[in-house]
Amino acid sequence: MKAMVYRGPYKVRVEEKDMPAIEHPNDAIVKVQRAAICGSDLHLYHGMMPGTRVGMTFGHEFIGVVEQVGPSVQNLKPGDRVMVPFNVYCGSCYFCARGLYSNCHNVNPNATAVGGIYGYSHTCGGYDGGQAEFVRVPFADVGPSIIPDGIDDDDALLMTDALATGYFGAQLGDIVEGDTVAVFGAGPVGLFAAKSAWLMGAGRVIVIDHLEYRLEKARSFAHAETVNFAEHDDVVVHMKKTTDYLGADVAIDAVGAEADGNFLQHVTGAKLKLQGGSPVALNWAIDSVRKGGTISVMGAYGPIFSAVKFGDAVNKGLTLRMNQCPVKRQWPRLFEHIRNGYLKPSDIITHRIPLEHIAEGYHIFSAKLDNCIKPVIVPNAG
Repeated sequence: MKAMVYRGPYKVRVEEKDMPAIEHPNDAIVKVQRAAICGSDLHLYHGMMPGTRVGMTFGHEFIGVVEQVGPSVQNLKPGDRVMVPFNVYCGSCYFCARGLYSNCHNVNPNATAVGGIYGYSHTCGGYDGGQAEFVRVPFADVGPSIIPDGIDDDDALLMTDALATGYFGAQLGDIVEGDTVAVFGAGPVGLFAAKSAWLMGAGRVIVIDHLEYRLEKARSFAHAETVNFAEHDDVVVHMKKTTDYLGADVAIDAVGAEADGNFLQHVTGAKLKLQGGSPVALNWAIDSVRKGGTISVMGAYGPIFSAVKFGDAVNKGLTLRMNQCPVKRQWPRLFEHIRNGYLKPSDIITHRIPLEHIAEGYHIFSAKLDNCIKPVIVPNAG
C-alpha cells in the first residue's frame, strides 16, 4: 500500500509499505477514505516530539471502510463505514471504565500518562496512523463507530479529533451562562472551541491569534470577537482593558507546543529537543483570566521545562483543567448538534490533497500558505 512516511524533521514522503495485518483477534483493517493533517501533526513534522521514528506513518484523524476483521470482532463487518477516534484504548481498564479513554492503562507501554494515539510517535504507543491507504485498528469493538445516517464523511472525519477536542476544551472550561471566554489559537481546534463555547452559554467569545485569515474565519465561522496579538505591545494588557480590567472568566489554550516562544525556548525545543515547545500561550491564558477563573488546556504539549507561571495561577486561585480528549465520549452530543444545524464541522476545510502530494500538503499547512486552515488527505478516491 501507499503511505506517508516520516524521514526526519520537515521531511515526509509517500512510499510503498507492507499492508497492515490482523495481529490480534479483535483487530480490524480499515481502508482509509479520508484522513487529515492536524495541527498537532506539525509537532511531529517539526521534530519537537520525542520518540518520532523514521519510517512511521502519521495521521490520527481518519475514516474509512472496514476491509477485514479479526475473529473476535462482533460489532463491525467488512463494508461498514466507520469513524475512528484518535485514541487507542482497551475499553475495560480502570481509566476506560471512567470514560478517560485518552488515559487508557493497557495500550501504551512507553508512557504513564497518555494512552495510545494513532500515528503519534512511540511515546504514544507507536501505532501507525491513517495517512495511508490502509490502517490497522486495534480494539475494533471499542473505538470505531459506524458513521450514522445523516452525517457526511467530511463531518465524520472532523469528529475524530478536531471538533471533539474543541468541544472538550470548552467543556473543560466549566462555562456558565454569560461567561466571557478567551480562546488562544484560531486553528481548527480553537475555532471549534470558540463555536462550542456559545453552545455552553457563553455571553462573549474572544479569539486571539496573529494570522488575519484565521481570525477572519473565527469571525465568520465562530461568530467571535478577535484580537491580533501582533498588533498589541502586550496582548494581556489589551485583554484586561477589554474585560473591564477583570480578565476573562475562562481561557482556553488551543495552541500548545507550537506557540511562538523566545530564542532560548526555540533552541531548547526545536533544535536541541530538550523541551516540547513553548509555554507562551499558556502563560498568556494565566495572565488574561480573572482571579478565580478557569483555564482549559487541550493543546498538545511535550515536556516543558521553561517557566510556566504556576505561582501566578496559585495566587490568582485559578482552576486548571486539561487532558487529551476522550473522543468517543463527545460523539452523542456532537451528532445531535450537527443534525440540529448548530454545527457544520466541514465548513473549516480549505484544502483537499491526494495522498501522493502529502509532502506539499504538510508544507502548505506548516508554512501557513494559501490561507490553509484544515487540509484533508484523500488516499482512496474510489
